[in-house]
Amino acid sequence: MAEIKRASPSKGVISLDACAPAQARAYALAGASVISVLTEPEWFKGSIDDLRSVRQALIGMPHRPAVLRKEFIFDEYQILEARLAGADTVLLIVKMLDEGALTRIVQVFAISQAVKLGAKVIGVNNRNLTSFEVDIETTTRLMESVPKDTMLCALSGITGPQDIKSYLEHGVGAVLVGEALMRAKETAKFIAELLSGDKEAAVEPDVQRQPLVKICGMRSAEAAATAVKSGADLVGIILVTGTKRCVSTEIALQISKVVHETPKTPSSSVPLASATDSEEKTCPFFEHRAKHFLQHPKRALCVGVFRNQSLNYVLQQQRLLDLDLVQFHGSEPIEWASLIPCPVVHSFNPGDPELGTRGHHSISLLDSGAGGTGQKIGTEKVAKELEKDGELRIMLAGGLSPDSVIETVNALGSLKSQVIGVDVSSGVETDGKQDLNKIKKFVVAAKSIRSGS
Repeated sequence: MAEIKRASPSKGVISLDACAPAQARAYALAGASVISVLTEPEWFKGSIDDLRSVRQALIGMPHRPAVLRKEFIFDEYQILEARLAGADTVLLIVKMLDEGALTRIVQVFAISQAVKLGAKVIGVNNRNLTSFEVDIETTTRLMESVPKDTMLCALSGITGPQDIKSYLEHGVGAVLVGEALMRAKETAKFIAELLSGDKEAAVEPDVQRQPLVKICGMRSAEAAATAVKSGADLVGIILVTGTKRCVSTEIALQISKVVHETPKTPSSSVPLASATDSEEKTCPFFEHRAKHFLQHPKRALCVGVFRNQSLNYVLQQQRLLDLDLVQFHGSEPIEWASLIPCPVVHSFNPGDPELGTRGHHSISLLDSGAGGTGQKIGTEKVAKELEKDGELRIMLAGGLSPDSVIETVNALGSLKSQVIGVDVSSGVETDGKQDLNKIKKFVVAAKSIRSGS
């Protein structure tokens, strides 16, 4: 349990300028199971707004940590307030509540069913709240006093992995760490040490991965087959009526059939998701979506591209063509993604405010304009967006070609690890027609790019 605490009565000021949502994301990605948020304003310098912003910061994270409101709870209203702000659970200090108050407060959560008063998770404060003295053995001494199916948690006084070894040996279920985490210079490393109980916790190796490759503007089954056999991961069909790359329903059905039935060619491809990825590990929203929704182990995925068309039309085409993904390349509301029965790619220009919004589209496509124009995207603008949000993952488009894709991606330096895929249309054409050789060359060039995870 990782705590966000700016100050305390015993230690005074710890970190007044701490950003609660940023701290929460760091804790979550490092492996914390619970994030405790101090909301008491006078002694701990917290607020209910901290709780609300922490919960919002975790939106879209798979296996997100539970959020705990830590406060002097004495009234049912505070429980309801905590729930409305996004808390999953609250801390009740038994010492400050009589049995009647405890019963009333617990029953706030028991409206739907009658339950007996009996906590399944009990926290033991190692700090004497009268003298402020800490004895970290307090929790261990009380282990035999609780039922075996009740989790006992050690609160206060944990300064490092050396304090946790004894708890692990005696079966303590969890520990709450506040001050030490707030003061840690390397939050993720410190949490890894706490989780392993080892000061020399191993650092995960840097895995080199290839980008996904999307060939867009497909106009024939032959070109689609060439793209898939060359190693493309996604094949795009333009369904924007009136545009030069838009195909008829007949051709679109042929392309979809080829994409669904043509197996990927075995290669030395390094996938975005590996067998060593933990199913229970919290990771950023876009990274998780890229690993699990934008690629298939045995075949390419078929993408339908739309621009400012009705939602009904999009849904109709998705069903008719059996689209694996839908791509919006206009001013469609990002909320539409929740209404589409498949993952959504949403195109943005650098600087668009919704580019990094979590919980809607599975990935953002960063393009230079309307798409398919051949206009190059400025890598400086791309870098600026990636620097602003280290958890953002994008597909990159805009003037890419077999000759420029490597140089363009590598120009981003260390930020290229945030580019999970590249998208090309006009760059694999000759005189306005798709060039099969250019498709092959583009896939080979793009797949030669390596970036650390």
